[in-house]
Amino acid sequence: MPSGLFALLDDVATIAKVAAASIDDVSAAASKAGVKAAGVVVDDTAVTPRYVTGFTPDRELPIIWRITKGSLFNKLVLILPALLLLSTLAPWAITPLLMLGGAYLCFEGAEKVIQSLHKDEATLAEHAVEVADKGHEEAMVKGAVRTDFILSAEIMVIALNEVLDEHLAMRGATLAVVAVLITVAVYGVVGLIVKMDDIGLHMAKEGSRGRRAVGRWLVAVMPKLLAALAAIGTAAMLWVGGQIFLHGLDEYHIGGLGHALHDFAHKAGGGLPLGGAWEWAIGAAGAGLFGLLLGGVIAGILHVLPGKKGGH
Repeated sequence: MPSGLFALLDDVATIAKVAAASIDDVSAAASKAGVKAAGVVVDDTAVTPRYVTGFTPDRELPIIWRITKGSLFNKLVLILPALLLLSTLAPWAITPLLMLGGAYLCFEGAEKVIQSLHKDEATLAEHAVEVADKGHEEAMVKGAVRTDFILSAEIMVIALNEVLDEHLAMRGATLAVVAVLITVAVYGVVGLIVKMDDIGLHMAKEGSRGRRAVGRWLVAVMPKLLAALAAIGTAAMLWVGGQIFLHGLDEYHIGGLGHALHDFAHKAGGGLPLGGAWEWAIGAAGAGLFGLLLGGVIAGILHVLPGKKGGH
């Protein structure tokens, strides 16, 4: 009996070790996949705050929570099963899907650059939309969840591409971890950003002189932070979208632009101090420039199509 008990305990210990190793494997795969999707995550974080513009402070966090739940539904219920099925039945379709998503990111980034060149008109149009939609929480949440679906799909496809060689259970677990962690991170940061000005106002009204100074600083800096975040999001879209598309072209042996850019960045940055950082920066800038050109071409084509009146 004791020997049977020890054998059982040994089996339990073995199972526990296997489970722990599996958890470590999933964590490592999720970390790697999450890093690859970082550019889209920045864009997701930059896009969302506009959906709570015009609402009273007491509705901002509830709206973000509703969008968060919609984002989790998108990733876990709609996108994850579809991608697992696709990766099993037609793994060859992953690269075209990545390229399509990359082209879309380039288009979105180019559109934002074009709008920034017509800032006054864009601001007036945005204000008109804000006034028209003020109080229509349901419509704004649905619009945010639709936008999230596109960005979430791109994040999940990028993550899937990193674990295509793993078995189905590992793919599913990795994608689920990526979906939850990225959603919590994105909308946690969005909630903090959205409420930061209210926190600043509260601090500026009471407490010590230093506390009030920090509060006034927060109120003053938040509009600049939001503007900077929007610019970073646009740059991230162009960089990630351009890089994804170039990588797809290289996989199909078309043009060799991606390899040429990599070689140029290596030669240009290799001899400089902190050469690795310079190499990355040059490569990212080249991919971003390619993304801007590609997105500009797509935007130009769409804008001249019959019935297309600009915008999207």
